[in-house]
Amino acid sequence: MSPGARGATLRSTGFGPPRSRRATRRGARPLRPHGENGVVRLVIGIGNAWRSDDAAGLEVARALQNSPLEGVDVLAREGEPTELIDVWAGAEAVWLVDAVSSGATPGTVHRLDASSEPLPAVLFRVSSHLVGLAEAVELARALDRLPPRVVVYGIEGARFEAGEGLTPEVEVAVDLVVARLRAEVAGP
Repeated sequence: MSPGARGATLRSTGFGPPRSRRATRRGARPLRPHGENGVVRLVIGIGNAWRSDDAAGLEVARALQNSPLEGVDVLAREGEPTELIDVWAGAEAVWLVDAVSSGATPGTVHRLDASSEPLPAVLFRVSSHLVGLAEAVELARALDRLPPRVVVYGIEGARFEAGEGLTPEVEVAVDLVVARLRAEVAGP
């Protein structure tokens, strides 16, 4: 797909933190305005492909990339959640998908509107990062760098130890979140 083509694109932005702020901006493709009013819509699947169910967000991003959504950029993101603040710069609406561990039944899907209320830290208590997704969202809010609309889908995981592949419950939840995003992101 050409850089100017409409539709979804999957961008995996690598492992770990960038070498410098300049490297992040130079290496990232700028977001494209979409829709009649130029709104940038972005879906970001977050996770770690090497920690079993932690890859749930990445799998959602891959599924959306395989069947693109008109006017939506889709990214797969591995690395520090604080880097999302630069990634979503300029976006009007962002949907984040990540694995969570709150003690709920594996495969449970949590949908949270982070636009005006903090994310409950209890959902994001398992993280291989110093700063987790909930803290990154709140940091962006404090810096006035949170997009106007932020929706978070958390997929309850069962297994977060080293290894590849999702548990069956999480695989079902990935399909459910993909279907929900298709309906929600396509709306007004």
